[in-house]
Amino acid sequence: MDRSPYQVLFVCTGNSARSILAEALMNAMGGGRFRAWSAGSHPKGQVHPLALDELRQLQVPADGARSKSWEEFAASGAPVLDFVFTVCDQAAGEICPVWPGQPLSAHWGMPDPAAVEGTEAERRRAFRDAAVLLKRRIDLLLSLPVERLDRLSLQRDLQAIGTR
Repeated sequence: MDRSPYQVLFVCTGNSARSILAEALMNAMGGGRFRAWSAGSHPKGQVHPLALDELRQLQVPADGARSKSWEEFAASGAPVLDFVFTVCDQAAGEICPVWPGQPLSAHWGMPDPAAVEGTEAERRRAFRDAAVLLKRRIDLLLSLPVERLDRLSLQRDLQAIGTR
């Protein structure tokens, strides 16, 4: 694959926490080499306030973050995607739209911080843990020589990242 910036979509069911964190982190960390978006199969319609708080704590811009449907990215005129990552188990099991560009996809499942109940500190810790895990996975993706790998090798590496 030799096309920069690479277009990345992070998908979750509600598009209020994990996928929002991933979108903002990738855009901040990608150095112009990657452009990220997020979407949900059943979007909540609003971004979880603790996701935005976590991004502020990390000094990662989240301007324009919004909860939106994955249908936006299957529609005419949508960006041609290179990668699609599901970050929740429910979205991974759903029948996804046909994405323009035949992107590579992988499942990077992780616990939903928005589902954590408990004290304020416990809930904030769940968002921090999600951000740390996503950052680690994005770092691993960014370290891959994407432009030099064939599709099969790249697909294998992307799947492996989701287990780390």
